[in-house]
Amino acid sequence: MTHDIHVIGGGLAGSEAAWQLARRGFRVRLSEMRGSGSGTPAHETDGLAELVCSNSFRSDDDTKNAVGLMHHEMRRLDSLVMQAGERARVPAGSAMAVDREAFSAEVERMLGAQSNITVVRERIDALPSSGPAIIATGPLTAEALAQSIVTATGQDRLAFFDAIAPIVHRDSIDMDICWMQSRWNKVDSIGGDGKDYINCPMTKEQYLAFHQGLLDGEKTEFKEWEASTPYFDGCMPIEVMASRGVETLRYGPMKPVGLDNPRDPTPEFPQGRWPYAVVQLRQDNKLGTLWNMVGFQTKLKHAEQVRLFRTIPGLENAEFARLGGLHRNTFLNSPLVLDRQLRLKGAEHIRFAGQITGCEGYVESAAVGLMAGLMAAAELAGRAWTPPPRTSAFGALLAHITGDAEAETFQPMNVNFGLFPPLHEVPKKSRKEAYTERGKADFGDWLAETDLVEPVLA
Repeated sequence: MTHDIHVIGGGLAGSEAAWQLARRGFRVRLSEMRGSGSGTPAHETDGLAELVCSNSFRSDDDTKNAVGLMHHEMRRLDSLVMQAGERARVPAGSAMAVDREAFSAEVERMLGAQSNITVVRERIDALPSSGPAIIATGPLTAEALAQSIVTATGQDRLAFFDAIAPIVHRDSIDMDICWMQSRWNKVDSIGGDGKDYINCPMTKEQYLAFHQGLLDGEKTEFKEWEASTPYFDGCMPIEVMASRGVETLRYGPMKPVGLDNPRDPTPEFPQGRWPYAVVQLRQDNKLGTLWNMVGFQTKLKHAEQVRLFRTIPGLENAEFARLGGLHRNTFLNSPLVLDRQLRLKGAEHIRFAGQITGCEGYVESAAVGLMAGLMAAAELAGRAWTPPPRTSAFGALLAHITGDAEAETFQPMNVNFGLFPPLHEVPKKSRKEAYTERGKADFGDWLAETDLVEPVLA
């Protein structure tokens, strides 16, 4: 069958993109390398949309949860993943969890029922030179195609352990303990007032206890297929640095030099202005709602991270938008190489979707695939594309991927309220509900006002 668009990758994002396009009357060639004699170290089957890690799509609460709000928006857009998920659902409280095999089988059944979709089991080794295409090959993109992407983008994000530092919600940091200052009060190239970092001070006793906690904390074990991949230069896990000596961190990411605590001595901080060690947080998004822990990439297990990092003065009540991690990953530096419609700059016939764009999680991957499908449908139909509002889950995540995040520190991210325009005027205890109420209303208005290509097939 002659196709209108080529979707490469049959995971959550590629399947969702193909569904959205086919439902709008466009002919799709969906290429999936599993089943062609090629596979990945993580997948166990040839099924489309196989869930390789958890079986959960996380919270389904759309009243006060960012991912629940994304569920709501996906359902309003006729999401394949949400429909198949409902049919394969298993009990999981307020979360949406599925039977993996039943879910994959349902996705295959629904796609197979669309006469406009041709699923081809084939490995694609290079970016298409012409014709509309969506690349949704995920974090384990095959080596040849990954190299083709590197050649096209110049952004090498491949073949290393991708170390991720935790990110903290700004309004959960205790600023009665912490203070704002850049080391030596330096300003960056765009100016500033020398107060670009949040600093958490430590006494000698606190530092020594924290250092021991890093050594003793339970770590994530490497999977066999990750064992030969080296650490990325400059992203050494903090517990590995700690293992090199008790003073290593004080001469690295926790060095106190050039930092002058403006507070007077207290019983907790008898040294007053001169802390023994400092944990710094750096602004992670343009809104200033998310701050990352500088140099704190880690392979500590998540529960251990929460426990240990909340012993840091000023972070006792920290709420984490993302915890640290270490894994082999393939993703684009999307703020640099993609435009606002997920198109590759300089090769606008190619869109990217899913985890390879720098989103994290099943739901987010599917959502970006859904958006890529709608964008491509509008382009194929000759219609203008109006982006979803920044106050919606879709709009907030897309804005992060395509321009709001800092390119120098860009890392995969789950959807969370830290990506949304802030509601400082709303009391903190009511803020999550306010985010979801505003998001639903604005997303509904967008649907009513936007000239989307409507589904034409049953």
